[in-house]
Amino acid sequence: MKKLILTFCFVLVPAFALFAQGPRGGPGPGGPMGGRGMGMMGGPQALVAGAPYSAVEVVQTQETLADGNSITHNRQLNVYRDSQGRVRTEETITPRTTTSGKQPYTITTILDFVGGHRYVLDSSTMIAYESPLHTPRTPPAGTAASSGRRGAGAEANAARPNVVSTKLAQQSVNGVIATGTQHSESIPAGTIGNARPIQTSRQIWESVELRVPVKITSTDPRFGSSEMDLTNIVQAEPSASLFVVPAGYTLKTGGGPGRPGGPGGMMRGARPAPPAQQ
Repeated sequence: MKKLILTFCFVLVPAFALFAQGPRGGPGPGGPMGGRGMGMMGGPQALVAGAPYSAVEVVQTQETLADGNSITHNRQLNVYRDSQGRVRTEETITPRTTTSGKQPYTITTILDFVGGHRYVLDSSTMIAYESPLHTPRTPPAGTAASSGRRGAGAEANAARPNVVSTKLAQQSVNGVIATGTQHSESIPAGTIGNARPIQTSRQIWESVELRVPVKITSTDPRFGSSEMDLTNIVQAEPSASLFVVPAGYTLKTGGGPGRPGGPGGMMRGARPAPPAQQ
């Protein structure tokens, strides 16, 4: 059975950086999703100021079973970035079963590079988890934010002669001008116990102006296929209130949902959230 392995982490945002490194060998999280996910879910690898926007990130993955059956997964989140480089993502979580009686809720992540904090807001508990945030590097003008790991990726590809990267001509993608890169890899028979060669492909389109990926597609017969699209892009300044913890939330120190410092973990205190600044 071909199995697509996904690891979603609600505490981090934008997974385009890990995904944009190009093909990786071997099964596991380095499959078509290239790490924790796609788009914003893997966390921004660089601080981009002066290029505000809001958008909707849509991720679709498909895994093919041995009997020819297929399983499709869809995810969607709202993404915001202001002129200072602060980032906010929102994802509505629908419980898989109704036996618990839990209603759909929203996980919101705020990366406040100005104040140096990450906030993870859980609407089901009205708790905001605060943790330190180190300001990432600022990429040179004209380069994409996902290039924060590009050097390491290039070195890895250089050590793997079966990986071929091709630059694609600029074109309009999801309403913005983007540059593309095609990564292809041929894994020879016997390399990982495979009877025949394995062909993988990953294509990344990055907005020239916003410096973020707006479309990423991947195919790998070991895992399936996946596609991320940044849609409904609006290049305007989001409201400043989106980047602060709203009134009514209890502020706790820790990693947040899914993190060691989250629920059930070690909390180092709780206090009401300060009033939101307008």
